[in-house]
Amino acid sequence: MSDLLIISGAPSHSAPTGVVVSFVEEQLRAAGHRVSLLDVRSLPTLSLLTEDLRDPEIAAAVSGVLAADGLVVASPVYRAAYSGLVKALLDLLPKKALRGRAVLPLATGGSQGFLVAMDYALHPLLAAKGADQVVRGEFVLDQNVGTAGAAAALEAATDRFTTALTPRLRKAG
Repeated sequence: MSDLLIISGAPSHSAPTGVVVSFVEEQLRAAGHRVSLLDVRSLPTLSLLTEDLRDPEIAAAVSGVLAADGLVVASPVYRAAYSGLVKALLDLLPKKALRGRAVLPLATGGSQGFLVAMDYALHPLLAAKGADQVVRGEFVLDQNVGTAGAAAALEAATDRFTTALTPRLRKAG
């Protein structure tokens, strides 16, 4: 199976984005993938914001992204934009770092109006880093996190992501 990395911009494990990340992580593990979780909030903030690649934790985070077969990028949406910490991490990557690997964007937010952040903020950020295989992700309203409807939508997104991983695995084999 694949080595996957989930980049979480959740402010806590119990926040809506954290709950979504936990659910998707369980789904991917159940499908037999090796999954690592990178909570961006746990990185040293000063080193992250000053792009200090000499910091061992920052260097390890960047190495983890570059080594993964596929990525899940999960962020809360604030004022129709993704988490600044997620952007700060992705800004550390080389220009085409995400080329050739499946990427699943996930977002949560308090208003249906924030759904536009997926297409007009998160997708362009991923494309700028070379993501050429962005799987259709999911936006989950905060109030719907933990419901059967949200679970079904996230399961479908996870299935799309797992299917997108297959061609890359065949090429590597």
